[in-house]
Amino acid sequence: MMSKICNETTLVPKGIELNEKDYCTCLLTTIKDMEKNYVIAMTEASNEYLYGKYKESFLKLSELQRELYILMFQNGWYVLESVEDKKLKEKYNTLDDDYRSLSE
Repeated sequence: MMSKICNETTLVPKGIELNEKDYCTCLLTTIKDMEKNYVIAMTEASNEYLYGKYKESFLKLSELQRELYILMFQNGWYVLESVEDKKLKEKYNTLDDDYRSLSE
């Protein structure tokens, strides 16, 4: 049985106007997309200097994304679900099998 892990929700105004939660959600989605694009840019960088610049920007975005996630979690706007150890073990085994098959 899964249970939710969250903090008390900070209430925000309802209505057509954007509120703090809306801005944070939009920003978090945008940052996640940017991180994906930086990973692609790093894999396609033509030289070490360019790779380093992409990596530097990616790491800054990653830190910003984490800070924003923590802010949203603290305000109850981001909810996690706990899972049973059995489910975690099954997922780990699947990923481990996939990884091992790559090296064969």
